[in-house]
Amino acid sequence: MNPGILFSLFLAGLPLVSIGQEARGAEIDQTRLEDLGRALFFDVSLSRDKTQGCATCHDPAQAFIDWRDNGVRKAVSMGGDFSSLGDRNAPSASYAALTPEFHINDEGDYVGGMFWDGRESDLKGQAGGPFLNPLEMQMPDKASVVDRLQEHTLFPYAFKSLFGEDVFDKVDIAFRRMTEAIAAFERTEFFSPFDSKYDRYLQGEYEPTDEEELGITLFFSEQFTNCNQCHQIKTFAESEGETFSSYKYFNIGTPVNTEVRRLNGLGVDHIDYGLLENPLVDDPAQAGKFKTSTLRNVALTAPYMHNGVFHDLKTVVQFYNKYNVRGPVADTNPETGEPWGEPEVAENLALEELESGDALDERRINALVTFMHMLTDRRYEHLVE
Repeated sequence: MNPGILFSLFLAGLPLVSIGQEARGAEIDQTRLEDLGRALFFDVSLSRDKTQGCATCHDPAQAFIDWRDNGVRKAVSMGGDFSSLGDRNAPSASYAALTPEFHINDEGDYVGGMFWDGRESDLKGQAGGPFLNPLEMQMPDKASVVDRLQEHTLFPYAFKSLFGEDVFDKVDIAFRRMTEAIAAFERTEFFSPFDSKYDRYLQGEYEPTDEEELGITLFFSEQFTNCNQCHQIKTFAESEGETFSSYKYFNIGTPVNTEVRRLNGLGVDHIDYGLLENPLVDDPAQAGKFKTSTLRNVALTAPYMHNGVFHDLKTVVQFYNKYNVRGPVADTNPETGEPWGEPEVAENLALEELESGDALDERRINALVTFMHMLTDRRYEHLVE
């Protein structure tokens, strides 16, 4: 929706008198908060060069990923200056609102949080990060973002109507209100519709093909594959609303994306320590671990892994399969014809999980890929068929 039309609708519902006082004394209207978040999500004026917004790297037309080539085949995102390159792939914002807050569970495992290393505990924290990241929207500080909000034609009126006339008196409060609005929009059904073929199958509204049926059996099996150890949070019988992630952290031996490292200036010798980069984590045993991503819309979220090193979903399955298969074929990356490459961090490999499945033949690999295609939201199905 055009932002101008959006705000016209937003403002049409406002009271004509005592706007600020009414907002302070009443519960915030959730629908209008979500509408404000929508406008903020698509606005590019809050970046340093007024060239980048949330939707730039999380495009709703492409399952909320950054689909731009950026000279690195979509592996990482380019900053608002059209030259800076990050080092990690932008995760899809699809179903991100269902990620639990960063915590340690009863078994002592790190779980949840936002970004690949959980460095922001929740969705509000994540929403504020890109504005201040020097490789993304590149604003120097929160005060500069709040100044931009106040310079906007419509945001000042919207903020004051929702949060009170004094919302801009303190920078931290205004910035937090902005992230709350974006997070409210990201919690809407627009991001998490649960209407894929798999969801319709659970509701008796879709009949899987034979290959899809095999993929379902393999994925949820505790005998043939190890997929569900990391990508299942509910039992199969309760799998409505399944996000296909345990949100735990694992080192699966992902190799370095040398193409990205050459171009972003970090160099091929740089090491991304994953979870250990989180300021709240200082345990060396967490080095090289990254959060398990959702498989929702995974057919559309290439390239894969935290660094975008693999470009085909089948390659990802083959990479996992190499831990249970021996021989030249298993040791070769089908995308390059070369060996897979050494793990970026050789310690702390999740070998117990990685080596617990059976070796998969071509038919079963294809069936798993076909099953994952079933996890595509209805509005994107035409993109994978």
